[in-house]
Amino acid sequence: MNAIKKIAARACAISAGVVFYSQSAWALLPIEHWTEPSGAQVWLVQSPALPMVDVQIDFDAGSRRDPAAQAGLASAAATMITKGVRAVGDAPAIDENALGEAWADLGASFAAGADSDALSFSLRSLTDPPLLARAAQLASRQMGQPAWPEEIWQRERARWSAAIREADTRPGTVAGKAFAKAVYGSHPYGQRATAETLAQINVADLRAYAERNIQACRARVAIVGAVSRPQAQTLVSTLLAHLPSGAPCTALPPVPAVQPLAKAEEIKIPFQSAQAYVLIGQPGFKRSDPDFLALLVGNHILGGGGFTSRLTEEVREKRGLSYSVYSQFAPGLNAGAFAISLQTRPDQAAEALKVSRAVLERFVAEGPTEAELQAAKDNLIGGFALRIDSNRKLLGNVVNIATNGLPLDYLEGWTDRVAALTVADVRAAMARKLSPERMVTVVLGAQP
Repeated sequence: MNAIKKIAARACAISAGVVFYSQSAWALLPIEHWTEPSGAQVWLVQSPALPMVDVQIDFDAGSRRDPAAQAGLASAAATMITKGVRAVGDAPAIDENALGEAWADLGASFAAGADSDALSFSLRSLTDPPLLARAAQLASRQMGQPAWPEEIWQRERARWSAAIREADTRPGTVAGKAFAKAVYGSHPYGQRATAETLAQINVADLRAYAERNIQACRARVAIVGAVSRPQAQTLVSTLLAHLPSGAPCTALPPVPAVQPLAKAEEIKIPFQSAQAYVLIGQPGFKRSDPDFLALLVGNHILGGGGFTSRLTEEVREKRGLSYSVYSQFAPGLNAGAFAISLQTRPDQAAEALKVSRAVLERFVAEGPTEAELQAAKDNLIGGFALRIDSNRKLLGNVVNIATNGLPLDYLEGWTDRVAALTVADVRAAMARKLSPERMVTVVLGAQP
């Protein structure tokens, strides 16, 4: 125990003394990719500055694969995988409290979570060989030998249901749910867990979901840290050792595409609130879309660039209609939503909506000015180093590359591709993806 704590303390001291890499140093770190005998896909960046490693293991088992009647199933499975390990052979059972103590003793961390597109596991550990081996073995047991304790699922379900009921009293939650339902229709991206859907999930469902989806041959493993390729291969083999194997996996059923909106729709929701909530949007695009960078730059100018954006200038600065107004795209494996969001006084909601629509329509029709485009490029390129200035941030970028089938040198050419964009590129991309005349508008809490 003391030896492990000394190793952890030494690593913290090293970390405190290491300054951030320059942009070029980070960008030039090569990404290695290979397929394990199990069928698992691996992406590795060898980053030797610190004696640590970050690992993320993703499975195509996010909420977009939840049955509608059991919305929340992926997140429930991720939650319960962290709540205990069952006894297998000579390996003893470990309850949730003992698991927490074990990770604290190792000076490492392990977590599970689910979003729309993936069920994910993350591990962070020092790379001292005995310590890393123990951390990998414990993580492997959690992923492959969860206990699924019935009483804890009952507790977690009750807690989650109560949190949903409380959230449903908040105006932002009510507006957001109405917006998602209108934008996505029956697509799984629009599903939200409710107390009713959680009541339809039992321990047998959680176990079946994990056995069906969490298989070694379906794993996408991203690794960033002070490990060589042979060490990474050993690490992956250990982590996946307790998962069902048998590559190649049978193909997962396709998730239907998000359908474009046929016409505009305006939804007005009466609500007693100090602020009115306004959302305008539509389905956007997949993250793998070749227009991504042009749309990133275009949205930065429109409403994603903070105080320098057009929406902020027109809605907040010139007219004082809202403290904060922004736009964003949320691309994923399916087409995520584009949304403009703002809050305003109830008596100003109609004017704020009118101005926001006018800004959007003009931007889609005309695109940015040369000055706006150059300012956006300068900001995004100048901030690129901050996207990759730690192992964890770099890991997120590697996961993005792995998930969306991007080229291994994607990061190396990022700034050059942004710099090469023209006004015509941005205007054409925004016009291809956005249809202001067919958007959903949700207005909650406005004065009649």
